[in-house]
Amino acid sequence: MSIKSDRWIKEMATQHGMIEPFEPGQVRQDAAGDKIVSYGTSSYGYDVRCSREFKVFTNIHSATVDPKAFDESSFVDVESDVCIIPPNSFALARTVEYFRIPRNVLTVCLGKSTYARCGIIVNVTPLEPEWEGHVTLEFSNTTTLPAKIYANEGVAQMLFFESDEVCEVSYKDRGGKYQGQRGVTLPRA
Repeated sequence: MSIKSDRWIKEMATQHGMIEPFEPGQVRQDAAGDKIVSYGTSSYGYDVRCSREFKVFTNIHSATVDPKAFDESSFVDVESDVCIIPPNSFALARTVEYFRIPRNVLTVCLGKSTYARCGIIVNVTPLEPEWEGHVTLEFSNTTTLPAKIYANEGVAQMLFFESDEVCEVSYKDRGGKYQGQRGVTLPRA
């Protein structure tokens, strides 16, 4: 298994639709020329953006967090260019980009250092072979202060690992419950 370079990522995105929309370089400024948290292709990965759709966790109903029976009322929906995450809480978002992972590739997501240095941790499970959809991102605010997440700016980096052999059973073959997800997707039992 080997990590894939910017050249491979560009080829897979442009010729096979692996990432849509796709940015072949690193974007570090918005249209007005203001600095942003970078996104796009890097040396050995792809920096994704989060959309303007957020689900911010709140415990106003004193619900128990249960991955088998998640209470949707535990979230407040926010559509904005900025999401404020309360102290010691979390928010869900989704990537702007839609992914189609090849059958011989495993994709791992890591948080960007800009957010990590502010106590904001990004968590995403691996994107398995032949998974496709918008990636649901989880942002944990580990601080005792409110924290900001910026929509349409870089939030995490995807690393692509290509195997020298094709897997026997892919995520698509198993009929994975998150296959083809669009929007921010809550836990499914």
